[in-house]
Amino acid sequence: MLSERAKKIKPSPTLAVDAKAKAMKAQGIDVVNFGVGEPDFDTPEHVKEAAIKAIRDGFTKYTPVGGIDELKDAIVRKLKQDNNLEYAKEEIIVSCGAKHSLYNTAQAIYGPGDEVIIPSPYWVSYPDQVLLNDASPVFIKTYEEDNFMLRPDVLESKITKNTKAIILNSPSNPTGLTYDKKTIEAIAGIALRHNIFIISDEIYEKLVYDGAEFFSVASLGKEIKDKTIVINGLSKSHAMTGWRIGYAAGPKEIIKAMTNIQSQSTSNPNSIAQKAAVAALNGPQDFINTMRAEFDKRRKFLTAGLNSIEGVSCLKPNGAFYAFPNVSKLYGKKAGDRAINSSLDMAMYLLEDAKVALVHGEAFGDDNFIRISYATSMENIKKGLDRIREALANLK
Repeated sequence: MLSERAKKIKPSPTLAVDAKAKAMKAQGIDVVNFGVGEPDFDTPEHVKEAAIKAIRDGFTKYTPVGGIDELKDAIVRKLKQDNNLEYAKEEIIVSCGAKHSLYNTAQAIYGPGDEVIIPSPYWVSYPDQVLLNDASPVFIKTYEEDNFMLRPDVLESKITKNTKAIILNSPSNPTGLTYDKKTIEAIAGIALRHNIFIISDEIYEKLVYDGAEFFSVASLGKEIKDKTIVINGLSKSHAMTGWRIGYAAGPKEIIKAMTNIQSQSTSNPNSIAQKAAVAALNGPQDFINTMRAEFDKRRKFLTAGLNSIEGVSCLKPNGAFYAFPNVSKLYGKKAGDRAINSSLDMAMYLLEDAKVALVHGEAFGDDNFIRISYATSMENIKKGLDRIREALANLK
């Protein structure tokens, strides 16, 4: 009955965890939800007001497929100002969230026989989007001791004549780690030598800490810019997850192909959300600093708390809003008749017994870890940590 394509993929585990946690809450169960990657801040008022004005002004019709010129102009300015990148409007497409931007990219450049390199741990949708477009994901494991950064020599060894692209995500979901400039330069050099694309997912660029500096690989020169598709959006930087506005910047012929593909799937992104996005990009940006400062406090508290639990170790993330603790030292232990032998076992134990929702690391390609989002209140973080500490102390 189903297509082979449909059989290849699985639903998002992060959204599945969130749904289960919400279902438990609906039953009156007090669940601390560390599962979903969504800022708990409200969208800034001036952004909401721009959307209300758009409705009142009747800006509720179709727009150009790839986004209104006003929004493309704002994106062009943003990329120049923040990333020292110069693009024409024809090199920009606005889509229904950064996930849609990534999918349009996959549709435009992947095909049967192509290989796409994905550093592991990875965001859950990368492999499935590759599979959905008849290409093959090639995973390269990264390690805690390297701050989960892809080693250039290992990357070089994995490239074949079929390699079409590499997906680079910095700051990273799920690890919360950010690539340094030296490593990005090395990866860019390899991509140019082998004539492969870099899909640069930069959705968390505004959320960096401890003096970490964000670098867009496309900013390293015209040659690599011509081989890079930059992916970004408003969801994380402006707490606009539900507005579904993402964008891609890249070579004109690729952006044109993505626009044609979008014209046969969603058509334009939401007209009202586009006007809101213009206000978000062109208006005051102090909201971002406020949000980042709060995330920073939570990050420090959560990481210190996790590292104080016997059997748990966690690198301090310097980007995004995730911690990725290693819990593998606890595998082989039991809570009563419940054995903990994997990250899924751990996640289910913590959800069902401790009423804490988080995501098992296997979903991101590394079974030794669990992912905790600290995009929730400090009160929830304290409560969740206490519950995790108590539950893990019961493992024998």
